[in-house]
Amino acid sequence: MRLILASGSSARRTMLSDAGVAFDVERPNVDEDAAKAALAATGTYPRDTADALAQLKALRVSQRAPAALVLGSDSIVELADGTLLDKPESREDACDHLRRMSGTRVRLHSAAVMALGSQPVWRHVDTATLHVRALSADFITRYLDAEWPAIAACVGCFRIEGPGVQLFAAVEGSHFTILGLPLLPVLDYLRTRGVLTS
Repeated sequence: MRLILASGSSARRTMLSDAGVAFDVERPNVDEDAAKAALAATGTYPRDTADALAQLKALRVSQRAPAALVLGSDSIVELADGTLLDKPESREDACDHLRRMSGTRVRLHSAAVMALGSQPVWRHVDTATLHVRALSADFITRYLDAEWPAIAACVGCFRIEGPGVQLFAAVEGSHFTILGLPLLPVLDYLRTRGVLTS
């Protein structure tokens, strides 16, 4: 069965490729900001927001390719006060995000939804807790000098596989979840569908 990744994320593509999964990529072209605003207006929990956005992406591509198994995914960063962080719109915005995260624990929710025939057939949401160390103004400036604009597409302003690991004192949870995809449950489901050899 053909597998399609409904995502433009290079990290998700790399994880699947490195795991030996054959797949195609199709961008879902959804208005994430509008979807997040609608979910926030109904008081949707952050974990459920990630799940809903992953489903939206999977279903959008599944409508175009109903015979394929489509994987949609989304990640949400939740601050200690329950505020959600979006991707930074500017370097100044990224600086503000990092200041708000400094010295706190943030939760990262990564969701995956599989769709077939324009219907969701499987879903999984995993959460990691990230302990952000106290970040000095000088560190934030140097970090953004090195990482901006590469982190503009990263919720939470970090690539943990690169210099972003320096933001944290400790992490609790799967490394794959932090990268943006609950990979092990995804691989397990692909085996049950016969996409991968069990």
